[in-house]
Amino acid sequence: MTFIISALISAAAFYLAAKLLPGVTIKSFTHAILVALAIVVLNVTLGLALKVMTLGILSLGIFKFILSAILIQVADYFLDGLKVQNFLWALALAATVAVIDGVFNWIL
Repeated sequence: MTFIISALISAAAFYLAAKLLPGVTIKSFTHAILVALAIVVLNVTLGLALKVMTLGILSLGIFKFILSAILIQVADYFLDGLKVQNFLWALALAATVAVIDGVFNWIL
C-alpha cells in the first residue's frame, strides 16, 4: 500500500511540474502515473548501474539531480505521453519534482 501511495504522490508531482514548466508536457494524469512508474524502474536498473560506475566522481547531492534528468530523458524517449524539450528542462523537471514530492510527503 505504501508503494501505491508513493507512486501516486510521484505521479502528482510529475503532473504538477509539467503544468509549471513550459518545456515539459505530460498528456494526462494517467500518463503521469506511467512516467512515475517508468522512472522507478529506470532508477532501479539503469540508475543503480550509473551510480556504481560514477561512485566517487561527483558529489552525490548534485549527481542525484543529473542522474534524475538523465533518467527523465530516457523515459521521454520511450514514453509517448511525456515530452521534454532538452536536458535543461529535464534537470528543471527533476528539481521541481523533488521539491513537490518532498512537500507532498511532508504534508502526508
